[in-house]
Amino acid sequence: MNKLCWIFLLCCLITVGCDNKKATTVVADNISDSTEVDTTVYGKCGEGTAMHTLELITDKGDTMVYTLEGVDTCSDVQGGLFVGDRLAVIAGQKCDEGVFAKKVINLTSLLGKWTSLDKSFEICEGGIVEGGAKEPRPYTEWKILNGRLILSADTFDVFSLGADSLYLENAEGIYGYKRMSKETK
Repeated sequence: MNKLCWIFLLCCLITVGCDNKKATTVVADNISDSTEVDTTVYGKCGEGTAMHTLELITDKGDTMVYTLEGVDTCSDVQGGLFVGDRLAVIAGQKCDEGVFAKKVINLTSLLGKWTSLDKSFEICEGGIVEGGAKEPRPYTEWKILNGRLILSADTFDVFSLGADSLYLENAEGIYGYKRMSKETK
């Protein structure tokens, strides 16, 4: 009988001790703790940008010229090239015409409110993302790392970025978003 009382008491203690603990889930990893080296060059689109070349005034003040189209290459430009817009450029191999731009993402075009059937968020300047009411797991931070968009703990390729549409791709599929006007809440 004495053993039965001890077993019952031990079960009660375990039940009470574990009852109030909820499973914790990590909503987002801190994206600034990435150990991957970022080879992306950031800057503004310069006035010397043309059909086949990109002039980038880097954040350090240097002027770089990239080739956008060569004999058998074509750059992946997302969001367009507009003088003064902030860009993220991932350089490719060197060619006869200079350095080839493997991927260009217009960060100015990326900013704004985006919505889909189940998600809504706003990509703001300074690496901040504001989640919408429809987002069950809101994003909190964003950045470009080696040509990929990182939204908190999720990493995507920018499949397509237009004036009113954004398509992001990862291993699970392609996700489409439409741009919301600032007046829409």
